[in-house]
Amino acid sequence: MKIARLKPHKHKNLYGGYQWVFTTELAEPPQAAAGDIVTVISDAGREIGIGFYNPKSRIAVRIIGTCDDVVDTGFFVNRFRQALALRTRFVGSSQAYRLVFGESDMLSGLIIDIFSNVAVVQTFSYGMDIRLTEISNALRTVLPHLTAIVERNTMQVRIKEGLPLREGVLWGAVSGPVEFTENGIRLFANVLDGQKTGYFLDQKVNRHWVQQYSRGLSVLDTFCNVGGFALNAGLGGAVQVLGIDSSASAIESARLHAAANGLTTVNFEVGNVFDVLKDQALSGRTWDMVILDPPSFAKTRSALAGARSGYATLNRAALKLIPPNGYLVTSSCTQLVTEHDLLDIVYAEAARLNKSLRLIHRGNQAPDHPILLAMPETQYLKFLVFSVY
Repeated sequence: MKIARLKPHKHKNLYGGYQWVFTTELAEPPQAAAGDIVTVISDAGREIGIGFYNPKSRIAVRIIGTCDDVVDTGFFVNRFRQALALRTRFVGSSQAYRLVFGESDMLSGLIIDIFSNVAVVQTFSYGMDIRLTEISNALRTVLPHLTAIVERNTMQVRIKEGLPLREGVLWGAVSGPVEFTENGIRLFANVLDGQKTGYFLDQKVNRHWVQQYSRGLSVLDTFCNVGGFALNAGLGGAVQVLGIDSSASAIESARLHAAANGLTTVNFEVGNVFDVLKDQALSGRTWDMVILDPPSFAKTRSALAGARSGYATLNRAALKLIPPNGYLVTSSCTQLVTEHDLLDIVYAEAARLNKSLRLIHRGNQAPDHPILLAMPETQYLKFLVFSVY
């Protein structure tokens, strides 16, 4: 048994369900290689759990189970079945959902999204990465309808773990984009070379909110990617919808989605969102609803000040386009920016423009991205809707 012993008083969070052991919390490096399973014990010798060790990462150990667990294909089968049981109630007959959300499913370093009959896997830890064969075999057992398993391991965080960037088909065959339905909209996930796993599933419930309340409105959807919010607004009865994104390939996909769903009021353009917002304000253009769904502005605390400034600039520019009785729909996926931070930023920018706001809705990530209370890092998405007057 390979032991990772903690320094004094470094065990309390772990007893509460926290799953990361940082290098600075270890009494000494364990006699183990990257990806090995180690037993984490307190300074007094009490066993806490087992986890994957990585001497190359600041997260030295990622706890994944109890000391009685054996990490083999059967281990992953059981965890995937538990994850599926949780999602079954919330995703219903949905053809696309997140099956595994890392720490929230006691599988730190693993993400799995399902699109119809294709699973897309991402591994963020050394221990998970060297067990892709067991993970793939377990997926085929739990989800026998799968025809392909795709690896999308192109995230820069892998470099910090000492892992190479990699992507491709692990098993089966994929001939092109995978069709699925979300909120009554026909969509195609580009699982081989789209962003992240091929489609952003975390905003599903929030997109549906827009669909429910956009009838009769003109809607500007910024950072629209492949059209999620814009398409929902169009299906919901918006009279005019424009989606903006800097990615030409994403806009091409968005246009295909609009055509596939017969949404003639929905259009898309390639552009820099900050420039488009500025130009539209100068031209006097207004929109009944402006949606802001930018990418993460900060991955580290050192970048947090810049992120807050970016959100301030973005929300101020959007507010300039919204007339009285219009709606600001603003979102942040920056984990380090809290909902309180975002509320403060939006309030301050509205005050600068002599506008008043009423908060009418708040949301977060979809239920298939559950938040583990012991791990604040699992909560990252903030979604706020304001009435402007």
